[in-house]
Amino acid sequence: MTDKDSKLVDAIDLVKNSIQIFDCKVLVSNNELSVESSKSDFIRIILFLKDHPNTSFDVLVDICAVDYPDRKNRFEIVYQLLSISLNLRMKLKLQVKEDEPVESLSNIYPCANWYEREIWDLFGISFENHPDLRRILTDYDFEGFPLRKDFPLTGFVQVKYDDETQQVVNEPVKLDQEYRDFDNLSPWEGMTKILPGDEKSGQ
Repeated sequence: MTDKDSKLVDAIDLVKNSIQIFDCKVLVSNNELSVESSKSDFIRIILFLKDHPNTSFDVLVDICAVDYPDRKNRFEIVYQLLSISLNLRMKLKLQVKEDEPVESLSNIYPCANWYEREIWDLFGISFENHPDLRRILTDYDFEGFPLRKDFPLTGFVQVKYDDETQQVVNEPVKLDQEYRDFDNLSPWEGMTKILPGDEKSGQ
């Protein structure tokens, strides 16, 4: 083990030992630290990781969400944290139900403001005490949350330029052609059945 690897292991052990007082599950895989937090201790864990001198995760790199429609807790929010002093990254995961709000981190990490707005816009997860929770990527009158697994691929409305009114208009989605089920044969297994037109080759 190199000196760099040894320092990384020491840093991971330091964080693991520090947050054992909270209701969470700590996982380490390929020198990557991942913490699954309970909702009750979520804010306390965040504040501890940020402010405690043994951890000092003072940078929030990113927040994203994942949709698992079959789970009881449908959504998983993943916070990517960075400790500059320890030169260590970690993931903090929080599972929430479909209509369950999450406490905003915008007063702890100001950069969380836009990340949380994006998650609200695309997944419909609400953040309590957010200073300005509104859509950020879609239109203000957009219906639904486009990154949910049950959102239709076509959406509900289509946007086009109307030559007569000379403006951009929204209208219900109209498909010029219905979806078709293409039967693409695998190139690895070879041709397994006759394709239309093959019967002519025998003449």
